[in-house]
Amino acid sequence: MKIVIPGGTGHIGSFLTRYFAAQGHEVVVIGRSSGVRWDGRTLGPWAKELDGADAVINLAGRSVSCRYTPANLQEMMDSRVDSARVVGEAIAAAGTPPRVWLQMSTATIYAHTFGPAHDEHGVIGGYEPDVPAYWKYSIDIATAWEAEQEQARTPNTRKVALRTAIVMSPDRGGAFDMLRRMARLGLGGPIAGGRQYMSWIHETDLARAVTFLLESDLTGPVNLAAPNPLPQRDFIRSLRQAIGMPIGLPATKWMAELGALVLRSDTELLLKSRRVIPGRLTQAGFTFNYPEWSGAAGELVAASNRKARR
Repeated sequence: MKIVIPGGTGHIGSFLTRYFAAQGHEVVVIGRSSGVRWDGRTLGPWAKELDGADAVINLAGRSVSCRYTPANLQEMMDSRVDSARVVGEAIAAAGTPPRVWLQMSTATIYAHTFGPAHDEHGVIGGYEPDVPAYWKYSIDIATAWEAEQEQARTPNTRKVALRTAIVMSPDRGGAFDMLRRMARLGLGGPIAGGRQYMSWIHETDLARAVTFLLESDLTGPVNLAAPNPLPQRDFIRSLRQAIGMPIGLPATKWMAELGALVLRSDTELLLKSRRVIPGRLTQAGFTFNYPEWSGAAGELVAASNRKARR
């Protein structure tokens, strides 16, 4: 297949590009700084890459690994909505449009919960009185992101929204890399009690699930998350065990706020209870190589160690 990946220069795009290239597919990356260039907002010469392509996987959007200031939140919104809109315009203008358009979305679209897990019929949004009001804006971003794809006039292209949990990869700069470094320093303890659920997916299962969706007939939102989310305290304990670190100092909420400030990140990434399961994927017959975090953590630690020795 010819697979076009707008926004493919980032963390997820990099390993998807390697994965598809290893399978013998032609991969065209569209980015602001490398690959075929675009600005993420307007049509241009890049759009011709979609004409005759088999699939487009739009990953474009400002990283969420930042302080959630009003300016950054607005940039997150604009970069996601604008890129989805212009990809839809490029598909609509193509003489031979792609058969399928996979659009990145996020499991953050679901409500903060300690109760039953969210499949694709779970509660969208919702506001709990014990969480910061600005968390709702992340849900607004996800909702607008998906709506832009849904409203695009692309009748000959199947559309899927990828409601993706935290992707765990041994590559430098990702979520797993940060969590591993914290655990190795003895900072891998429960955060604010550790009741909040962590939803995650191993990079191999993400790539396999994307391939599955390219070949399936599913449309609409699909959760890309391992089937067994677990509380943060259990998640980080399994990671410590995989690393061989017996100590994990706990952190209060204010300590998490201080740490997020130092890392130029936001506590929503650690404190929001994301309990998401892959309802439609499982029903369609997809099986996970890494359904349990303990097995995934062990493999990721081993892969990270191999990379460090190279």
